[in-house]
Amino acid sequence: MEKVRSGCAINLTLEVIGDRWSLLVLRDMIFGGKRHFRELLESEEGISSNILADRLHMLTEAGILTREDDPAHRQKIVYSLTDKGIELLPVLAAMSAWGVAHMPVTEELGIRARVMAERGPKFIERFTEELREEHLGLPRKRRRGPTVREELQAAYEAVLARKAQRRK
Repeated sequence: MEKVRSGCAINLTLEVIGDRWSLLVLRDMIFGGKRHFRELLESEEGISSNILADRLHMLTEAGILTREDDPAHRQKIVYSLTDKGIELLPVLAAMSAWGVAHMPVTEELGIRARVMAERGPKFIERFTEELREEHLGLPRKRRRGPTVREELQAAYEAVLARKAQRRK
């Protein structure tokens, strides 16, 4: 890490993840399950390839991500969250809840934050376990039913279906 401005915990955190693009990359990896450069490049916000490459490098250098050759495709790199990166899930969930409460968030893009807020800390803990299995290969308690990401996706799709129904 470069020279820091102060030893303040908030400042030090912002030095690593405080720019818009880093948070959106983490959002897409955590909530969207995106792990490859091309997938991350397809962000709705339109990140450029050079900015994405820079943020992936910076997050890797900070120990938030790792990068490895993709065993399924030799020319691709797969990015994974480290435990340090996974521990940002509650931060992103809190930011999402704040955004829903105070910003003009659309119903479909705010539904995941609403579901997480309604379901509470145990839901976030369950998602953390699932991310640790997905990114770190750590075993988790098996449970029946959909994963957290599947539940969040189903809520999103239900809002889209409801909106489509209203337009008819």
